[in-house]
Amino acid sequence: MFQRDDPRAPMHAFLRRRAALPVWADIAWRVGLIIALITAVLVVHWIERDGLKDNLDGHISFIDVLYFTTVTVTTVGYGDIVPVSDATRLFETFFVTPIRIFVWLVFLGTAYHFVFRNIWHRWRMSRIQKALTGHIIVAGFGTSGSEAVRELMARGVDPARIVVIDGSEASLALAEAKGCNVLNGDATRDEILNDVRIARADAMIVSAGRDDTSILITLTARHLAPELPISTVVRATDNEVLARQAGATTVINPASFAGLLLAGSCQGSHLADYIADLAATGGRVRLRERPVAAAEIGQPLHAVTPGLAVRIYRAGKPVGYWEAGAQALQAGDTIIEIVPGDK
Repeated sequence: MFQRDDPRAPMHAFLRRRAALPVWADIAWRVGLIIALITAVLVVHWIERDGLKDNLDGHISFIDVLYFTTVTVTTVGYGDIVPVSDATRLFETFFVTPIRIFVWLVFLGTAYHFVFRNIWHRWRMSRIQKALTGHIIVAGFGTSGSEAVRELMARGVDPARIVVIDGSEASLALAEAKGCNVLNGDATRDEILNDVRIARADAMIVSAGRDDTSILITLTARHLAPELPISTVVRATDNEVLARQAGATTVINPASFAGLLLAGSCQGSHLADYIADLAATGGRVRLRERPVAAAEIGQPLHAVTPGLAVRIYRAGKPVGYWEAGAQALQAGDTIIEIVPGDK
């Protein structure tokens, strides 16, 4: 999925995000505006047609009015049909002439707009890129990475806070369609991770599709951001230890997790369903991690409300609800609890 960049390529990669208005919509509103203006002029010309003179046959028909309208809106006219009354001349001077100028600006602006828009969009994204902070980096937008982004958005994370790095334009297009910031590059390189301001990120998800690439990305990320929480996906059980040694805070093996669900389903028909319910958003229950509240310090873990507290982490080590350390919560503890879901 990830490939080494050409060494001759620029040192910095640029972030992208889907534009708020699609190109077709931009063109459509311009065309609609021009048609509306021409229609307005046409209506007035038809109502005031007695103020026009046809130098060819002296008769003003609807076709003559339509012709005169389109010619005067787009040019200064050819002289075959001319305004003769004061009211019509004033209308041509103070209404049609500004419209003519505006229509030409729209025509010319449309040609140059997209060039300017690209320049503006790149400048805007460069500003966003420089100011990135508190964001979530997703390295790899394959099956696991895209599901992670979907779940993050379901949990209320603004897609503008998500930065996806991938070497496939097709994958980036899918991420961009969700509203995420995207960057085409190799996440194993320091420059790419620095370009997405990894030192200021809140978390990172690594799912490169290959264990060796995921571990190398994790190693690079940990080198640049020693305190960053990194969740890494590996598919071989032997590589779980290597991923942790590389600096992964959490190592997830989809095959192992699937095995847990399958084994659980053999021990009870509802175990797998409940585990999946806990892991996903939108179920009847979900897991939540939070710091201990000041009012909870000194209390036993089982007294925590309104959720059902099942574990604490103290100094990075897990403490079960049945263990002695769970009999009195301490400042700095992290509580894992089961709370009602969205359904």
